[in-house]
Amino acid sequence: MIKVIKPGVQLSIQDLGRTGYRHLGVSKTGSLDPYAQVIANRLINNNDNDAVLEITVGLCELMFLCSTEIALHGADLQANIDGKPIYPGWSYKVRANQTICFNTGRAGLRAYLAVKGGIKTPVIMDSRATDLNASFGGLNGKALSAGDILPIDEYINNNFKQTGALAPPKRQIIRVYASPHTHILGNVIADVFINTRFKVSYNSNRMGVKLENAVNSLTHTHSLPSIGVSPGSIQLPPNGDPIVLLNDAQTTGGYPLLGTVIEADLHQFAQFRPGDLVKFEYVTIEDAAKAKHKLSGHLEQLKIALKNNR
Repeated sequence: MIKVIKPGVQLSIQDLGRTGYRHLGVSKTGSLDPYAQVIANRLINNNDNDAVLEITVGLCELMFLCSTEIALHGADLQANIDGKPIYPGWSYKVRANQTICFNTGRAGLRAYLAVKGGIKTPVIMDSRATDLNASFGGLNGKALSAGDILPIDEYINNNFKQTGALAPPKRQIIRVYASPHTHILGNVIADVFINTRFKVSYNSNRMGVKLENAVNSLTHTHSLPSIGVSPGSIQLPPNGDPIVLLNDAQTTGGYPLLGTVIEADLHQFAQFRPGDLVKFEYVTIEDAAKAKHKLSGHLEQLKIALKNNR
């Protein structure tokens, strides 16, 4: 078991999310940085979809009530076990009654803590992910609170061997493919969009990252019937501040779309902090597929390296 001593800003149980239920209005949810989750799980020989803890900003404290192995990935939130620093990208052995504390960091926003065997909360709609808006999944459908007890299996390995892995490289420019609404918005707005450096707003969350620009040159008066949207869709409200939808976003929307962030780049929005700058470029569907293949290759190389190291 794990006992939550301090939950910090938003501590939640996540996995790779729910798929196949959007036609019922059910959001994907799940880890906003799935690659961090997958790498953390692989470092301790878990299944990729084993439930992890998503730690936002940090400032939380957890006590392990049994021995296990853990791995961290994502943002460096200056974690420590009983005062000894630990770092993202590495696995660690934890003994019963040890405490892990997260402070906060200057780069990145979310860290992912994987535990050997995963967190054993109930499976709802094929997932253990917490849907914070619909209040189901995870532990009672909510962000974790002080005193919560998280079910995990005890694991003792007398031959523990620490493993580590690098994160996929970050990009300075986020790639998107074209919107079905380009003909409505016009080429002028599309050109302004890709030539503007946006600032991440403080009014951002797991539903979406709101972007601001000082010129505010993307205002419009278009109103459209609602259409299906998904994580990565870039909505453009009339006020001209784009919103990049993330995992907890609604399943339909009536704002015109500027485009869709390619799958290989979407995970970066999990780590953008308020005030960070974001720029975009349009690419083709073929470019998006190549980028996805390259990222999958990074994970496959990791799998081979870890197998040879065990």
